[in-house]
Amino acid sequence: MVTEVDSSHPNGSDIASLSPLIQLQFVSTTVLQQALDLVENILTSDDQLTAQSKFLPGSTIGKHLRHARDHFTLLIECVSGPAPHIFSYDTRIRNTPMENNLSEAREALKQVISRVEEVVPTANLDLPLTLNAVTPFMQTFETTFGRELWFAGLHAVHHWSMVRVIAGELDIKLNDDFGFAPSTLVYKGSEALLGKAKI
Repeated sequence: MVTEVDSSHPNGSDIASLSPLIQLQFVSTTVLQQALDLVENILTSDDQLTAQSKFLPGSTIGKHLRHARDHFTLLIECVSGPAPHIFSYDTRIRNTPMENNLSEAREALKQVISRVEEVVPTANLDLPLTLNAVTPFMQTFETTFGRELWFAGLHAVHHWSMVRVIAGELDIKLNDDFGFAPSTLVYKGSEALLGKAKI
């Protein structure tokens, strides 16, 4: 029987007793929930999604949210389809409504969280995937669903750290754990949800 994990689970130490797949689901939904909290409770206008960073040229909060969300979407859609499971993170739809509209961003993030919660519990951690990448040379890598789900979470945290920089430029205060890798939070003994795991 698969145990479902609520992304607002209060006790990180309980997560350690769950299967690796469900642990990855927990991390994924927690990281995505941070973005959802940002657009639901912290940002107050669409303009904040589209404000251009002075320090990260071409960057906006909306672009980072969309890009990180895309990685989860591409991965989940790949494993939801029939074999062979071949995908590329370079498949992107730019200038989507979630980049410049809080309501659209909220719905897009809710949708991907729902898909993660729906697909991951019945997936195989070791399901073989083929990843095509532009490096800028075309490369093909053999990987697994578990490895890519881990990567999608870490990749999102990396983009949340850039969102933190832009938010600082706009005098927007974020939660202390937003944009920090789980390993950093654990090392610091943070009381944040992703900092409570034991390593």
